[in-house]
Amino acid sequence: MALNHDGRTKMREQDPQERIKNFDEVALGYTEEEAIREAKRCMQCKTRNCMSGCPVGIDIPGMIREISKGNFKAALMILKSQNNLPAISGRVCPQETQCEKTCLLNNVKGKKPIAIGRLERFLGDLNIELDEPVIEKKKDKKVAVIGAGPAGLTVSSDLAKMGYDVTVYEAFNKAGGVLVYGIPNFRLPKDVVEREVNYVESLGVKFVYNQVVGRTIPFDYLRERYDAVFIGIGAGAPRFLGIEGSNCNNIYSASEFLTRVNLLGANEFPVCDTPIKILDKVAVIGAGNVSMDSARVAKRLGARNVMIVYRRSEEQMPARYEEYQHAIEEGIEFHWLTQPLKYVGDINNNVKSMKCIKMKLGEPDDSGRRRPLPIEGSEFTLNVGMVIEAIGQKANSVLETGFKGLKLNRWSCIETDKNTGKTNIEGVYAGGDIVTGSATVIEAMGAGKRAAKAIHEYLDN
Repeated sequence: MALNHDGRTKMREQDPQERIKNFDEVALGYTEEEAIREAKRCMQCKTRNCMSGCPVGIDIPGMIREISKGNFKAALMILKSQNNLPAISGRVCPQETQCEKTCLLNNVKGKKPIAIGRLERFLGDLNIELDEPVIEKKKDKKVAVIGAGPAGLTVSSDLAKMGYDVTVYEAFNKAGGVLVYGIPNFRLPKDVVEREVNYVESLGVKFVYNQVVGRTIPFDYLRERYDAVFIGIGAGAPRFLGIEGSNCNNIYSASEFLTRVNLLGANEFPVCDTPIKILDKVAVIGAGNVSMDSARVAKRLGARNVMIVYRRSEEQMPARYEEYQHAIEEGIEFHWLTQPLKYVGDINNNVKSMKCIKMKLGEPDDSGRRRPLPIEGSEFTLNVGMVIEAIGQKANSVLETGFKGLKLNRWSCIETDKNTGKTNIEGVYAGGDIVTGSATVIEAMGAGKRAAKAIHEYLDN
């Protein structure tokens, strides 16, 4: 059993030189012995600070206490009473900025907080048959959920447990939203998502696939036929730099690139129908988790040289530190304080280079981070054969055209009451990225739980 010098139990991982050749999961999870050892580090403090950092209100001390005793079934029951997707959130949620950030062990010199996310994942992966969830007496009210992402899966499962008849309408051919199209297998295996979706389905939730509400199905059609509607369609439309040369071939948005691989199986072409062309030199613009995912996918698809280009500094990158470390181990290069100015194509309009300028940090901007400013005369050129722009996502335009009467904010996201998810339309609620903009999986799940409670109160009255 491996331990860090700070006492935290290490999680085993694939060797970097091996994992860049496959799409298997990098982190291998805890054994029972490792989970018990990590759980025993918990001080079971009376303040229960970790719970204040959990968007879905899991009884984290109770869960950890049962793990430390080897009572895994009891621990899993505590976890699933508040979190219907533990194997997912345990893998992809930034616990270091949520529950683990508020752990009291942070105040002990030389110690790191309890690895709450790893313990959550451990429980979620156990093949334990739990007692059937308690489902309240069936009600004669129906709820439509638009979008089968983290928010939609959470609100639908909570409402199903309350006895409501719930139907989920999903644009893709699979449930999961960003969990299936945005996050690679090496971070979140698709069979894990499928298993969690099957659990939601076992609660009586019905799924209707390949339907874009607002286009293939009118929004008013659902409002007329259901007693309440929840909108959780995410914010997956890509943003672009819009610089000169953006029309060159082999320039992708991260949304398209990752969807082609994660959902359509481009990495298995010609077994799957969707191809993707990978060139030797790939530049990824941005330094968030999506950027790290894109760069690491390109590496696995055969690119020899993959670089991340970011206009801010290393300290300002939004990616999780763990993902950044994995990218470094896998040979990804980083160009900090660098801003693309122009793409240059060859005679066939295939991108061949990227003109850039070096940046320096000025005064803080609206985000609280120091604003990047161009350094005059510092222009230079990077040779590239492929570019992936990963500079964020926005709301899909279907909201403006297909959801008449719904109040949107200046970012084209839905305006809601932050405590209930209630929109300006009677009986219509919303939550997740389509309300907040890009956020975390667990925050979307928290929004789903709050909306489920509010919808129940609305229908009950």
